Amino acid sequence: MNTLAVPQGEFELSRYPIRTKSILRAWDAADEYLLNYFFNEQASHTEKLNVLIVNDGFGALSLALAEHDITLWTDSWLTEKAVQYNCSKNNIDSNKINIINSIVTPSESYDVVLIKVPKSLAMLEDQLVRIKPYLTAKSKIISAGMVKSIHTSTLKLFEKYIGSTKTSLAKKKARLIFSTADSEIVNRENPYPKKYILESTDYEIINHANVFSRERLDIGTRFFIQHIPCSEKYKTIVDLACGNGVVGLIASKKNPYAEVFFLDESYMAVESARENMRLNSSKDTLAKFNVTDCLTGIEKNSTDLILNNPPFHQNTAIGDEVAWQMFKQSKNVLKEKGELWVVGNRHLGYHIKLQRIFNNCEIVATNKKFVILKAIKN
Repeated sequence: MNTLAVPQGEFELSRYPIRTKSILRAWDAADEYLLNYFFNEQASHTEKLNVLIVNDGFGALSLALAEHDITLWTDSWLTEKAVQYNCSKNNIDSNKINIINSIVTPSESYDVVLIKVPKSLAMLEDQLVRIKPYLTAKSKIISAGMVKSIHTSTLKLFEKYIGSTKTSLAKKKARLIFSTADSEIVNRENPYPKKYILESTDYEIINHANVFSRERLDIGTRFFIQHIPCSEKYKTIVDLACGNGVVGLIASKKNPYAEVFFLDESYMAVESARENMRLNSSKDTLAKFNVTDCLTGIEKNSTDLILNNPPFHQNTAIGDEVAWQMFKQSKNVLKEKGELWVVGNRHLGYHIKLQRIFNNCEIVATNKKFVILKAIKN
């Protein structure tokens, strides 16, 4: 836990899930820049404002501005839990922060909209389209991001969907973006979710804006679904970090009597998986969908097969902590003789982790870029 010191006060903040050895902060220079600017702009005003905060990572913005009427709009289950945890650590009533997930669209006018620029341009585009109808000429729209994540294409989206846009000078490699809502810009049709036909099938696949590989099947998943196992011994299957749910969909087709769980920490991912099962499978009644952190909430010794394409980043931080958590939790959740199947880039060395956790690991298939591994709980 580290201390964020800004004009609004000092706040003890942690990333979530809590990892005691993590050296990563729960905020960045863009959060600090935005909070300092907001304070200076509001120094002569005392009224409570109706503020929409978009993409707050671990609650830095929401906690610092909790004296206002705050609505936090997020696609991340982890963000929700981080805000609740950090509120409790700072004696802030978490009920003061109204959290809505990305499947729901904010439906009121706001005095101020504060946006942390997301890594995904598609996510930003989807958000701008959806909030535009609720902006007025008096709305202040201020966005923040690290310089490396703000490009000409980023600014063009604000100009296309919101109105006139300019940027600040960079400070500590962070930058602010100021946009003015233009009433002459018509509310545009949202290009998301995207759809495509899954190759070699007639399945129509739906992908919401924040789902990886929105317009075609990514090559890792393509390789994985070619090798998904089929056996009557698989009664319960988990598609872990499910994304759009294609892996679970194919597993359900190959194992029609199995109950399939789709798990992801992204609301858009789980909603995509839900819609794809509904559209493409008559077995959707055997499917369960859960927005959660890895396998949190899944019963111990309950699962026969876990299928996993681990993410190697959380927000913009790259590392193997999430993969480690998934593999350790998988051993806990699997039944005896249950199997964890993992696909990943060859260079990531997942076989070393699986061997250490399960005391066994075998190669199912490999190509020039990817490897599929299997570990069995003994």
